[in-house]
Amino acid sequence: MSQSICIMRLSAIGDVCHAAAMVTRITQAWPDATVTWVIGKIEYQLVKGMHNVEFIVCDKRQPDARAQLKKALGGRQFDVLLLMQVALRANWFASVIKAKRRIGFDWARSKEGHWLFTNERIAATQHTHVLDGFMQFADKIGVPKTELDWAIPIDTQDREWAQQQANKFGRFVIIAPAASKAMRNWTAEGYAQIIAQLIAHDITPVICGGPGPVDADITEKTLALCSQNHHLRLHNLVGHTSLKQMLALMALADCVVAPDTGPAHMATTVRTPVVGLYAHSNPLRTGPYLTIDQTVSVYDEAITTEFGQAWQQLPWGTRAKGKDWMTHIQTTKVWQHISKLIHI
Repeated sequence: MSQSICIMRLSAIGDVCHAAAMVTRITQAWPDATVTWVIGKIEYQLVKGMHNVEFIVCDKRQPDARAQLKKALGGRQFDVLLLMQVALRANWFASVIKAKRRIGFDWARSKEGHWLFTNERIAATQHTHVLDGFMQFADKIGVPKTELDWAIPIDTQDREWAQQQANKFGRFVIIAPAASKAMRNWTAEGYAQIIAQLIAHDITPVICGGPGPVDADITEKTLALCSQNHHLRLHNLVGHTSLKQMLALMALADCVVAPDTGPAHMATTVRTPVVGLYAHSNPLRTGPYLTIDQTVSVYDEAITTEFGQAWQQLPWGTRAKGKDWMTHIQTTKVWQHISKLIHI
């Protein structure tokens, strides 16, 4: 199938991981298709090098980002645009992409004027994981189903770096403690207790994350609760890895422990099991795709308390708003899931 396909999905890391699975399905099933992915600057650093994919980087923080995108497209017209983001800014940027078919989300998932920028919609579904929702775009254009794969490439240099770290660590578990918003983080006390348990079982805890203030804050608080003895076995790589290095390291870890954050989905792309920690969003919608059954979630409790109804009676994707729900996650339950996954 020699279609020209443009994909608009700028952010965020987790959603880009889900999108990568759909893109891989297209490139594997239709190797003759021309696939162009318009993507954010940071997110590109994770997926760059994907086979048979042309990337156009759109830095949405730049005031002339839309004009730059239009220039980069050079007036090209595509057979189809898969508009896989409903945010108004992404839709506005997509208005410069010329395509005969402009496919967007169904009415229930469409917001911020998304429908104004499309002329077709994917099928309406109920209670669909984000990754499965993205796969509906491939369904819509008739891409045959293939075995689930993300095929995010990792360079030899990054794999060698990760292997060097793993050789030092022995058996290790990665803790990626920070979500994009602090209220979605678990507690420093909880992480510190898990770190102590791992060390007691001769497993090296490795903390990973980005360079931002939310990551730094939860990491600093967690480290402050760890004893000096624990510091000897604890490795803090927060802010010290590229996305590709983190991905390479995750591929070698026994498991990853994380809240609703990009690294949880990065780990899934390399098939490393994840213990997800959830309170504000439904793990059936945004949980680590391959290990949702290992999620520790208080989402049901939070939704029922705040809305007086079970989540099944509310719009799909309804979020809990309370700031303290993550404190309801019990360390004993988190450890039960970790110990099951790493067989101790």
